[in-house]
Amino acid sequence: MTRQAHKKALWVLAPALALSGCTLFETAPDDPVMVKLNDLEARMATLERIVQNQSLVNLTQQVNTLERRDDVLEGKVEELQYESESTAERQRQLYADLDARIRELEAQAQASPSVNVLDGGTLPPGQLPVPGGSDRDNYQAAFELLKAQRYEPAALAFEQFLVAFPDSELADNAQYWLAETQYVTQKFAAALGLFQTVIDKYPQSRKIPDALLKIGYCNYELKKFDAARLALTKVQTEYPDTTAARLAGQRLARMDEENV
Repeated sequence: MTRQAHKKALWVLAPALALSGCTLFETAPDDPVMVKLNDLEARMATLERIVQNQSLVNLTQQVNTLERRDDVLEGKVEELQYESESTAERQRQLYADLDARIRELEAQAQASPSVNVLDGGTLPPGQLPVPGGSDRDNYQAAFELLKAQRYEPAALAFEQFLVAFPDSELADNAQYWLAETQYVTQKFAAALGLFQTVIDKYPQSRKIPDALLKIGYCNYELKKFDAARLALTKVQTEYPDTTAARLAGQRLARMDEENV
């Protein structure tokens, strides 16, 4: 073959060889760059699946936890509703029974003046608002009557309490509220003596400031203004950081305005 013929053959084969070289380069399975890229893509896909699966697991666990909490709360709500209804029913029964007993006591008190401790009488047996109950049961029964503004039966109930439970830790409170039943019904002379009993008989009572304040009020209503000022000033002096002291100051200011 001539030199010129060789040149022509090379020109013909050159494009084919070039195309073949490109194809081999693109699909070469041992290319390290392609291997690394494929490996990274595979690892990335695996990580994405793991993250997705873990998120679903966490979400499922959270939902289950919330469902369990909801069941527990629902059970507690039902239990509280039941207890509330039961307690309300017991209270209704207690108050109905207490009301019947108090009415009976009122009738007996009218027929038997000796029941009235205010007049120095004695308490016949079995006349407590809650017969057989504890001192707290009977104190609470008397206090409920006071809150209901049933002052006469409340007074009788507190009187009976003091006779039946003279050593109770609630005796000073009972004495104070007994005095209060007289004060709110404007029996100021009777109330004055009963408030004084709180101070004389229970000197360590937390009710002393309030009792002393009410002594001032009673003397004011009885127009014993000097005695009223003395009691009210004593409240301010001896119990300065109490509500009683603040109220005493207000009444003293009122007396100054009235010039009494």
